[in-house]
Amino acid sequence: MSARRKPGNWNPWLMFAGLAAATLLAYQPAWHGTLLWDDAQHLTAPHLRAVSGLAQIWFQIGATQQYYPIVHSTFWLEHRLWGDATLGYHLVNILFHAISAGLVALILRRLSVPGAVLAGFIFALHPVHVESVAWITELKNTMSGVFYLAALYVYLRFDDTRARRDYAGALALFALALLSKTVTATLPAGLLVVLWWKRGRLDWRRDVAPLALFFALGAAGGMTTAWVEHHFIGARGAEFNFTFIERCLIAGRAVWFYLATLVWPWNLSFVYPRWQISQGVWWQFLYPVTMLGVIAALWAFRGRSRAPLAALLFFGVTLGPALGFVNVYPFKFSFVADHFQYLASVSIIALVAALIARLPAPAFRPASVVVVATLGLLTWHQSHEYASAATLYRATIARNPAATLAHNNLAVELMNGTPDQVREGIAHARTALELQPDDVDARFNLAGGLTQVGDLEGALVQYQTVLAAVQVRPLERARMAALYRSLGKALTALGRPDEAIAKYRDALRIVPDSALTHTDLGVALSQLGRHDEALAEFAAAARFEPAVVDRHTNLGGALLQMGRLDDAIAAYRTAVTLAPADAEVYNDLGVALLTAGRPAEAIVQFESALRLNHAHAPARANLAKAHAMAKGK
Repeated sequence: MSARRKPGNWNPWLMFAGLAAATLLAYQPAWHGTLLWDDAQHLTAPHLRAVSGLAQIWFQIGATQQYYPIVHSTFWLEHRLWGDATLGYHLVNILFHAISAGLVALILRRLSVPGAVLAGFIFALHPVHVESVAWITELKNTMSGVFYLAALYVYLRFDDTRARRDYAGALALFALALLSKTVTATLPAGLLVVLWWKRGRLDWRRDVAPLALFFALGAAGGMTTAWVEHHFIGARGAEFNFTFIERCLIAGRAVWFYLATLVWPWNLSFVYPRWQISQGVWWQFLYPVTMLGVIAALWAFRGRSRAPLAALLFFGVTLGPALGFVNVYPFKFSFVADHFQYLASVSIIALVAALIARLPAPAFRPASVVVVATLGLLTWHQSHEYASAATLYRATIARNPAATLAHNNLAVELMNGTPDQVREGIAHARTALELQPDDVDARFNLAGGLTQVGDLEGALVQYQTVLAAVQVRPLERARMAALYRSLGKALTALGRPDEAIAKYRDALRIVPDSALTHTDLGVALSQLGRHDEALAEFAAAARFEPAVVDRHTNLGGALLQMGRLDDAIAAYRTAVTLAPADAEVYNDLGVALLTAGRPAEAIVQFESALRLNHAHAPARANLAKAHAMAKGK
C-alpha cells in the first residue's frame, strides 16, 4: 500500500456501473438459486410479516435468528416486494457486493494506493466471496460491508478535515454496520492500522482518542452477538471446549488458510474439514509460530515499506472475531468459512493490486485483464454450485466427504422428492450418523425418511433415541418442540393416538402457538372420538395461522362432523376466500351447504370446482346429488 500519485481523469459512476455489470454477469448462475442451509430461519417468518413484526425485529432479541435488525428489516421489506421468489434476494446481495467493491476503490484512491480500481474489480470478482454473495443469508455480510466501508471512507475524510459532520457521519455508518453484522466491530482497530501505515506512528490525541467511542460501540455489539450465539443459536457444548493455547493454534492455522485461499482460490468448499486441534501435537504450533516470524520480518522491513505489514495486520485484526477466540455456531462444523474473510480480504487484495500496478505500463493492462478475467471465470464457475441446495451439498460432499452438515442437508432436500430420492436421503442420513453417532439432526432426518418409506417402527426407534439423548443435553426450544411433534406423528401413524396426544401436548408446552402441532393434536383427538377437544385444537390452529387455507378446512371439517353446519360453512367460505383457485375448497364448501339442505347454493360451489378442475370426480358426483336434491324439493 505504498503511495503513488493518483491518475488524472476518471469517472466514479462509470466505475460503479462497470463493477455492477461485471458482478451481475459473474453471478448469473446463482440468480435463481434456491434457499440454502439456514436461509429459511433468516428470511422473515410468517408471524413477523405484519407491520407489527418490525417492532419485534428491533426490540425483541430472539425474534430473529440473530440480532441484526437492519438486515432483518431489509428481509422484511424484500418479502413485501417479491415474497418467496429468490431472484430479488440474490440481486440485492449482488448489488450490495458491487457497491462494496466500488467503495474499496474509492478508499484506496483516497489513500493514494496504486491499482485502486483494479483492487475494486478483484474484490468484486474474487471467488472466495461467492459464499457471501450467492447465499441469501449472507446479506448480513454484503450489507454490513457497504456500511463498514462507507464508515471507513468518511472517517478517513474526517482524518483530513477534522470536521464534526464527518466524524458524526462515520459514527452513524459504523452503528448501521454493527446493526447489520457485528464482525464490523473491528473497524476502529483496522483504522488504527491504516493511520499507522499513513504516518508511521500513532498519536494518542489525534489518532487513538477519537476512536474511543467507536471501540465502545464495537465492544457492546460484539458482546451482544456473543451472548446471542451462546443462548439462542447454540454456540456451546463439547465442540467449543478449547484451552486458550488451542484457540491460538486454531487462529494461527486459520490465518494461513485464508491467505492461501486468497492467493490460490481453487477447490473452495461450503464446508471445510474440521481440524483436530490438540496442544499435544507439536507441528500444530508451526502455524502461529511461522506467522509471528513473518510479522517480525515485516516489522524489520517497515523502514523500506510499511505496506506489507499493514496489510497483514489489517487482515488479522479484521479476521479477529472468526479466529476461534469467540465461539460462533459454524465452528461446530468447521473452524474456517469463506464468508468469514469477506472484509478482511480487502487489505491483501489492495496489496496485490498495488504490486500489479507497479509493473511497467505495457505490462500493467494485460496483467490486470488476465487477473480480473480469471477471477471472474472462477466466480462464474463457483456460482453454479449455488443454483440449488442439492447441487451445493453434492459439491461439498465431493470435496469434503466427512461434512455431516452437507450429508444432513442433502438428506432433507432429497426427502422432499421421489421414492428413490427419499431412499438416497436415508443413505445420506445414515452416513452422517456413521461419521457422528451423536448427531441429532442426522437421527431426526433418518426418522423422517423411514416414516416416508413406511418403516414407522424404525422411525419411532430413532425419535426415541433422540429423546433419550436430549434428556442429558436438551435442544433449543423449537427443536425440542419439533421432536415431540415428530414423535406424536409417528405414534399417530402407528395407531397409538393416546401416546401421540401426550407428545403433542409436550410440544405445545414448549411452543404453544404452533398451528401445525395444534392441527396434529386435533387429528389424534378426532381418532379417539373426542370431537369437542379436536375442534378446540383446529380453532387454535386457525387463530395462529389465519392465512393458511388448511387451518380453515380442518376447522370446517370438525364443525361439520359435530353438526355445527353454519359455523362449518363460515369456515369453508374463509378457505375459499384464501384459495379462490383451489377446486377442493369449493367442493368442501358445497358439501357443507348440501348437508345443511341448501342444494341451490351447493350447486354453485360444485360448478365452480369443476370450472377450475374439470376432472374433479367428487365435485361431479356431488353436483349430481345436489341437482337431485334440488329437484326433490
